Order: sequence, then structure tokens, then C-alpha cells
Amino acid sequence: MPEIETSATHDERPRRRLWRRRASVDEPGGASGAWYPRWYWPSFVAPGSLWLALLFLLPFYVVFSVAFGTVDFENFGAPVPYYAPWWWSFDTFNETLSKFYEGTAIYRPPLFRTFAYVFSATVICLVVGYTVAYFAARSATKYKGLILILLISPLWISYLMRIYAWQGLLDTDGPINLLLRPLGFGETNWLEGMHVTVILGLVYGYIPFMILPIYASLDRIQESLLEAGRDLGASGRQTFWRVTLPLSRPAILAGIVIVTLPMFGDYYTNDLLGSTKTSMFGNLISTQREQQGGSTRMASLVLILAVIVLVPMLYYLRETKRAAEQA
Repeated sequence: MPEIETSATHDERPRRRLWRRRASVDEPGGASGAWYPRWYWPSFVAPGSLWLALLFLLPFYVVFSVAFGTVDFENFGAPVPYYAPWWWSFDTFNETLSKFYEGTAIYRPPLFRTFAYVFSATVICLVVGYTVAYFAARSATKYKGLILILLISPLWISYLMRIYAWQGLLDTDGPINLLLRPLGFGETNWLEGMHVTVILGLVYGYIPFMILPIYASLDRIQESLLEAGRDLGASGRQTFWRVTLPLSRPAILAGIVIVTLPMFGDYYTNDLLGSTKTSMFGNLISTQREQQGGSTRMASLVLILAVIVLVPMLYYLRETKRAAEQA
């Protein structure tokens, strides 16, 4: 009997392996029929998860600890973080939050200004970026590579240097005023805190990040789908609204998220092209660092900003999940 059981065990092993190979054919992504150990695919996620834990979750927890900690005024206002959650104090956070709605609400104008600037700049980025991406993907077949290089080339130069260049262009005696002088704008000081200057600065800095995902999406749309729409009697405009635009919708949402999130925390565009009259939420955070004991308020503002940008991020994730379920 023991010999029979041993031989049966040896016979079942190849059968079990064969069964696991066949089962993998029916599983998603298992069309090759190859067998992999359980740790194989999760191991690809391990480096990214470790990177995320060290460089995002851990610093983010430190921000929590500083925001809900206290300040040592005898040590030049150095922050005293409370790493244990049961010691957290919400006094500074509540005081910072109240400045958005109580009394003079001194934090409210930069918040509203940030929403207005980000919304305006995002709309301009979307309209101009979609137009450029559409032309590059559908019409500029011969010069497609050249257009892509031109789109990426500004990123090779430091953003700070490019904004310094714009300071020279927008100076009172600069070439912009020389061109606009016949229109009556020859004496305009564009750098004294004008809304349009900051908005266009944001557009200039972030529009490549809107164009690239939209271009990648439009370039992948099969020509046969557009021809099918025209064969069914749709005009060029109807084909665009009913075929091209819906298929590029995920890329539009991705571009909006990629552009919008850093805009909310942007502060150097206003520092270089604006003034205190055009300060944004990011400037609120940066100015706290210069004040004694401002570290806890700065961390509190960072948490408030994280909650604000979480809303479009959750909407993007929900729409992405819905699109994946419909595909």
C-alpha cells in the first residue's frame, strides 16, 4: 500500500502542474499558458511600493505630525512634531482653518484667486493643447516628430530661466510693449501684479503636460473608426464630436489632472511674474516659512491643500474605473 500511495503522489504532481498551466490560459493575461509562482507578478510592484512608502507616505506622515504638533518659541519657533497620534493637538490646525471664514478671513482671497487662476489656465491649456495635439496627430504626418520635439524642447531649459526670460519680454521697455504700443498698451507694466500675466504664466509652464497625453490618445485612434463614421453619413464635425472626442476623453481627464494638481501648489510663477495682489495658495504656504513659528501653520495649509486637490483626483479615478468597466 505505501508503495502505491507514493507512486500516485508522483503521478499527481505533473497533472497538478499541467492543470495550473491550463487554468492560466483561461485567466486574464494568461494567454501564453506559462506558469508563474505567486510572488512573480507582485514582485514588480515591490520597488514602486517601497519608493512610494519612503518618499511619499513617510514625509506625508511627518507633515501630519508637524501640523498637529506644537512650536518651541524658546528655540526660534522651531516645530515640535508629535509623531504619536494620541498626542496630536488640533489647535493650530483649527486656528489656520478659521482664517478662511472668520473675521477678516485673510486666507480667503488667495484661495478664491487660486481657483480662478487654475480654472482659467486649465481651460486655456485644454483648448490650445487639444488643438495642437489634434493637428500633430491627425494632420502633421510628415512633421509629427518635429512638432513633438518643439513641444518638449522648452522642458530642457530650467523653468526659472524661462520665467526670467519672460520678465525681460514683459518689461515696460520690453518687446511685448513695443508690439502692443499701436494698440494703446505701450506703457503697461505687466509685472506689477496683473491677473492675466499670472494666468498666462501658468499656461506657459504647464501646457506641454496637457498636450502630450492628448496627443498620445489621438494618435492611437484608428483611422478605420473615423472612416466608418463618415461612411455612415456623418460629417467631419459630427465624426469629431461622436467618435474622436469621446475616445480622447480619458486623455483629456488625465491632462486636466496632471496640469491642475501642480497648479494648485504653484507659488514661483506668481513670485516671478506677479505681486502680493496676485498671491495664490502656494504663496500662503511659502510665506509661513519665513515667519517665526509658522511651520505648524504651513503644515496645516499643506493638509488643507491636499484635501482640495483630492476632489479632482477622486473624480478622475472614478471616471477611469467607469471607462475601464465599459471597455
